[in-house]
Amino acid sequence: MLGIIQRMLWSLLAVLVVSAAVLYVLYHWLIPTAVQSSGWLALLWHDVILERVLNIMTGSSRPQRMLKAVQKNATKGDPQSVISAIDYYCRHKEWAMNVGDDKGLILDSVLTEVNPSTALELGTYCGYSTVRIARLLSPGSKLITVEFNPAFAEVARQIIAYAGLQDKVTLVEGPSGDLIPKMKERFGIKYFDFVFLDHWKDRYVPDTKLLEDCGLLKKGTVLLADNVICPGAPEYLKYVRNSPRYESRYYKSNLEYTKVEDGLEKSVFLG
Repeated sequence: MLGIIQRMLWSLLAVLVVSAAVLYVLYHWLIPTAVQSSGWLALLWHDVILERVLNIMTGSSRPQRMLKAVQKNATKGDPQSVISAIDYYCRHKEWAMNVGDDKGLILDSVLTEVNPSTALELGTYCGYSTVRIARLLSPGSKLITVEFNPAFAEVARQIIAYAGLQDKVTLVEGPSGDLIPKMKERFGIKYFDFVFLDHWKDRYVPDTKLLEDCGLLKKGTVLLADNVICPGAPEYLKYVRNSPRYESRYYKSNLEYTKVEDGLEKSVFLG
């Protein structure tokens, strides 16, 4: 009887060892390799599976974990160190849908070219792109950033403040469709020189049209839209590329922290 129990235990141990080995290979080799080349698999793995597992294991959210990484590794009052801390965390610890370091350089270049006095960001998330934009604004310039999710907004405020940019940024919570019509009255905005779209992709077209209808775009205003390939914004691309009111250009890059193709669409409003 004892011999049977021992054999069963050894068999169970063998199964556990083999299972652990398979999971190790999947987690450290096969899955990372696959998600680096497949957009839908990358989003499924990182945004649906892994994030939920880590939330349960740590008792915290991804934005909260990113905030801790910033507080631990960045220098307070140094925006570039905040950006670098988030990029390192997202490349080596846990992926997140920021604009990222590769596309971030394109964002920097376009923003520097425009040199806006007033800028609007739709989709704050954790404040990565907010910091990236605000650090390049000239003295006296203002950035309004809109975030629908209160939990994201709470973390973003702390990251923006940690970067020392709270005086340049106004973070507004709520649906973009409700807030855009109130921009002129609430903030005294005549128009925006630069608009960064990085929120729900199905809001790109209606919010762009809303900006037009509310007179918040002037001739020369630059719209820069993220993730137009992955997860994709085909209706937006169709709209700005076919409208006589815009002159558009696509900047090819990669989905943040992967090798999957993605890019930014720069559209100049012609009036």
